[in-house]
Amino acid sequence: MRRSEHGMTKPFICRGEDGEVYFVKGTGAGRISQINEWVSGNLALAFGIPVAPFRIVQVPEELAEVLSVKHAVALGYGPAFGSKEQQITELAYSQVSDVPIEMRCSLFVFDWWISNGDRMLTENGGNPNLFWEAESQRLVVIDHNQSFDPDFDSEKFFKYHAFKDIAPRVFDDLIEREHYTSKMENAIEGWEELVRAIPEEWLYRDPEMTMKLDLELNSLLRHLQRFRNDSFWSPK
Repeated sequence: MRRSEHGMTKPFICRGEDGEVYFVKGTGAGRISQINEWVSGNLALAFGIPVAPFRIVQVPEELAEVLSVKHAVALGYGPAFGSKEQQITELAYSQVSDVPIEMRCSLFVFDWWISNGDRMLTENGGNPNLFWEAESQRLVVIDHNQSFDPDFDSEKFFKYHAFKDIAPRVFDDLIEREHYTSKMENAIEGWEELVRAIPEEWLYRDPEMTMKLDLELNSLLRHLQRFRNDSFWSPK
């Protein structure tokens, strides 16, 4: 339909054969970005985070014939990551306290767990990738392409995350720590199944699948298993 003007990856807005509209991240978004979205999205569901519905979509090669060369290359063809469009508005700073505190705690811990620094919001604005439906009190979470960031800045995270104010409630309470430790253990129980569902094409840099991606999936699991160490719970 068109290409989004928002977000680092500028996803394509496409209508699927099911009649639904999806924000599609193809080859131009980068294979690691696609993998991050898939892994983090599934972990979020297991963790109880209300992510926008997503799936692996199939982009037909014939679609390139009606796109510009630039867009055809950026979208690519084959399996891509698709997030279903949501008819709600972005969370404003003034609405942060409207989000139930349990959800604020869960999302703050989850983002810390996956090293996602792309959830910043202050009184001066930001880009939290959060949407809020005031009438139904519904939060919707999107965008995890920057999770597992090797340059993740913990100081910046605690200073600018949309739900930074609840940090002491989680990290200074042993009962909360046990609660979230249990949730993380449960979330990674399905790791093998999650990884098997990643399209083989995403593990290569080129469409011909001759150059493997410089990414060891088990390194993501090791990153996630940090919660078993005391240092994870003593970030400052």
